Amino acid sequence: MKKFMDENFLLKTEVAQKLYHEHAAKMPIFDYHCHINPKDIAEDRRFNTVTEVWLYGDHYKWRAMRTNGVDERFCTGDATDWEKFEKWAETVPHTLRNPLYHWTHLELKKFFGIEKLLSPATAKEIYDECNRLLNTPEYSVRGLIRKANVNTICTTDDPVDTLEYHKQIKESGFEVAVLPAWRPDKAMMVADPAFFNDYMAQLEKAAGTDIKTFGDLIAALDKRHEFFHENGCRLSDHGLDTAFAEDYTAEEIEAIFVKIRGGAKLTAEEILKFQSCMLYEFGVMDHKRGWTQQFHIGAQRNNNTRLFKKLGPDTGFDSIGDVPVAAPLAKLLDRLDMENKLTKTILYNLNPRDNELYATMLGNFQDGSVPGKIQYGSGWWFLDQKDGMTKQMNALSNLGLLSRFVGMLTDSRSFLSYTRHEYFRRTLCDLLGTDVENGEIPYDMELLGNMVENICFNNAKEYFNF
Repeated sequence: MKKFMDENFLLKTEVAQKLYHEHAAKMPIFDYHCHINPKDIAEDRRFNTVTEVWLYGDHYKWRAMRTNGVDERFCTGDATDWEKFEKWAETVPHTLRNPLYHWTHLELKKFFGIEKLLSPATAKEIYDECNRLLNTPEYSVRGLIRKANVNTICTTDDPVDTLEYHKQIKESGFEVAVLPAWRPDKAMMVADPAFFNDYMAQLEKAAGTDIKTFGDLIAALDKRHEFFHENGCRLSDHGLDTAFAEDYTAEEIEAIFVKIRGGAKLTAEEILKFQSCMLYEFGVMDHKRGWTQQFHIGAQRNNNTRLFKKLGPDTGFDSIGDVPVAAPLAKLLDRLDMENKLTKTILYNLNPRDNELYATMLGNFQDGSVPGKIQYGSGWWFLDQKDGMTKQMNALSNLGLLSRFVGMLTDSRSFLSYTRHEYFRRTLCDLLGTDVENGEIPYDMELLGNMVENICFNNAKEYFNF
């Protein structure tokens, strides 16, 4: 029987252990998609308690706590930091076989050197020790980033953002590159006219221009796109139910834009046509400036109306959607490709039924210009656990080139989530080690070691070319 989470955690073979310890573990982290706040990095925030860094904003943990019978007051409410931590400690023993159990103890071990299991019996001791360390200079936000050996961070930023904190970080001389990533989803949210028109006012202010026509809208967004480019951005991201690729005419889009600017509600067909046009226009902008576009597809969001109204989005009430994606995704990519405007693209699915669909979609639009130009993104959200990551890598291996994969990202709001890269790297090495053990791939440590190092870091560094 193996010890829980020892140095060979998840590594079942000697080859896997060698690949991880001699190759994967030493590679820096290239975290090209996350939701951490650049303000915290710019100001080198110090956390008063482990609850602040661990539980604030973490809807993964909130979902588990609610499922365990914990009242909302201890998740998003006015309970004290200790009370919230205590309730999380009560929940952790019930998360066995959920990735939260692994992530929790990886983070305690990696950042705080704590190998005890979190439970009600150990909660106070662990809480006090973490808080003691967090109140030392080396446990500031930048200190935590250094401890994780992070090379590059790409945040998630709206077109109207000033990027002032990214500028501060760069001017401060911080050795880790912290770059913005363009997330223009709000410019497509036309189902609610009041919301959209309020956003148009924000965009007008940010771009310093009036937006009276659809052409004005695209010009204002392109101006902000250029501003992001000047501040180091080379990456966009779109959170989508599915790809949008409805046929439309320029006259239809202008009429739809006039209608919504007048405060009228759009039909379902009009919404789809407008979103299809916007997604195409964003793809053209990205190609023009040599960016990479990311499509995160398949979340069904804000399912609990009562709690969405009370708590807002991103609070733990989203799930996997089942909207068809193959036809519209192929149509969107094909239109951009036919016009020679298809930039580097990363596709992420949330529904695991679509693994092979996405893995085969890549090959339709590879053009030999860049290794792995169209990427199958890592296991995302509900799939960023051992089983989900393994299935994603198996699909990519069977139907594409795993060796050209740009690897893992945190997709997190927490500065302790860099251990997800370790979790991914151990899973990758175990996958390859098992294949060697079974005689399915050669025992060539130079070949395998290079492949592991490339997937962990080098491929991303070369692909994004920041």
